[in-house]
Amino acid sequence: MLVLSRKKGEAVLVGEDIEFSILEIIGDTVKIGIKAPSEVGILRKELYVSVEHMNQNAEKSSITATELMNQFKQIKKK
Repeated sequence: MLVLSRKKGEAVLVGEDIEFSILEIIGDTVKIGIKAPSEVGILRKELYVSVEHMNQNAEKSSITATELMNQFKQIKKK
């Protein structure tokens, strides 16, 4: 892992077409801007991990298609 120190207004290049810029630092929060081609997916890690866990739990589920349809109907009524 490469570890860098950056100040507000500074940036880091990854390859030739991805740039991470430090936009703002307030307390222990850093606002980062990312410039990348549209084909590069950018996702917050905690969201990725959450979806990964949900998918793993879904694989373990033994719910039938009928039960799933009933759950969808209940949700739709709300």
